[in-house]
Amino acid sequence: LFDGASTDAWEGGPWTVADGAMTVNGRGGIKTKETFGDCQLHLEWRAPLLGDGEPGKGQGRGNSGVFFFGRYEVQILDCYQNETYPDGMTAALYGQEPPMVNACRPPGEWQTYDICFQAPRFKDDGTLESPAIATVFHNGVCVHHARPLIGATRHRDVARYSAHAPTGPIQLQDHGNPISFRNIWIRRLQRAQ
Repeated sequence: LFDGASTDAWEGGPWTVADGAMTVNGRGGIKTKETFGDCQLHLEWRAPLLGDGEPGKGQGRGNSGVFFFGRYEVQILDCYQNETYPDGMTAALYGQEPPMVNACRPPGEWQTYDICFQAPRFKDDGTLESPAIATVFHNGVCVHHARPLIGATRHRDVARYSAHAPTGPIQLQDHGNPISFRNIWIRRLQRAQ
């Protein structure tokens, strides 16, 4: 999805591309042109060093997110020696479940996410058949293992499901902080029968 040079797989933004990375620049989020269902996503991200346009604490420090279907978020945030509310910290299933451990590296260092995402399934009448499930590794540490999501990400509200297509875009959030991304790849997965 991003090889360090071309953003051809994405729409929105556009974001700044330099030195093998793309960086949020205040022009809005981006999303993939292709859509995905069950998948394995790898991405690397870097929060800026303090003083590089960062307020320095809480949700204002290196804030972004990666969204599956544009609606199920794994939080990106610099939580290295930076406390915030549990379900809003780095690698949280935002607004739903904190990570089992804080595996954050210091700002300015590259961090990795490896996420296996199982899309929710809906019955013909639009009711939920099975929830979305996420397994998340942050810097090689398992922080969520086969964790069901209770619905689409919401801020200060209870998550809930509404029926949608079986595939959707991967979205990277512009939350006003200059987060950089590199080496983003994805592969489609199939459920075992």
